[in-house]
Amino acid sequence: MLKIITQEILLQDTTIKLFIRREDLIHPFVSGNKFRKLKYNLLKAKEESKKTILTFGGAYSNHIAATAYAGQQNGFKTIGVIRGEELESKIFENPTLKFAHQCGMKFVFVSREKYQLKTSTFFIKELQQAHGDFYLIPEGGTNDLAIKGCEEILTEQDNKYDFIACSVGTGGTISGIINSSLNHQNILGFPSLKGDFLQKDICNFVNNNNWKLITDYHFGGYGKVTQELIEFINLFYKTNAVPLDPIYTGKMVYGLLDLIGKKYFSENTKILIIHTGGIQGIEGMNLKLKSKNLQTIKFDD
Repeated sequence: MLKIITQEILLQDTTIKLFIRREDLIHPFVSGNKFRKLKYNLLKAKEESKKTILTFGGAYSNHIAATAYAGQQNGFKTIGVIRGEELESKIFENPTLKFAHQCGMKFVFVSREKYQLKTSTFFIKELQQAHGDFYLIPEGGTNDLAIKGCEEILTEQDNKYDFIACSVGTGGTISGIINSSLNHQNILGFPSLKGDFLQKDICNFVNNNNWKLITDYHFGGYGKVTQELIEFINLFYKTNAVPLDPIYTGKMVYGLLDLIGKKYFSENTKILIIHTGGIQGIEGMNLKLKSKNLQTIKFDD
């Protein structure tokens, strides 16, 4: 039984009520939506008597770190197909890859061009020939079983919320939330990537039309940050004692508060933020920021 923690975020000069669901606290290493996405996939892999799980991700992937740990804890060998051949010599310089390696994950480093073939039958067969039989989990963990897990994020007690907001990567988490939401609720997704191509992907997983993607708060695209965003994350933690990551939740919460300031919501609206985790990636981001002599993310007093 997971412990559901929801805390109120105090807002000034408005009757809007803002709450945050702390999915980042449900597990120390497989937190947030990664716990939800892996839950039924791991059960399926066991049901099919698979011994190995193979998946895809980038240098600081939350999904890679979570799969490595969850696989180890559940008796699976894990293989991570990693975007970027140059990372092969930098495993121990990269906090995410180092952690996954310590959890027993085997890496396959491929060029960015080849990585684009991650969904192709030809590439999957090539991986099977090289590594044997495995249970395949897509990049970011999004598939039907992942969405089933994410449908469990909302509870019966959440019917009081008018809006539910979450960050969007591959679209799996928001799809699960949409499927389990009620007719009177509006779901807002804040993509961390440029463009609106996720609209079609999400439509493949949902039937409800009570959702919208807010595409104005990607801060330059996936993995891109600005000093304004870093300052916001630090201030939000100082004010609310809630850590946000710079790839997903930081951008989402920034965007949501900006919309509140712009009177996007009616008075007395109740909004629930879903904190999808991602905190493990902060160490790697801070290394990048330090290398550029920029302000880092700090969660200390």
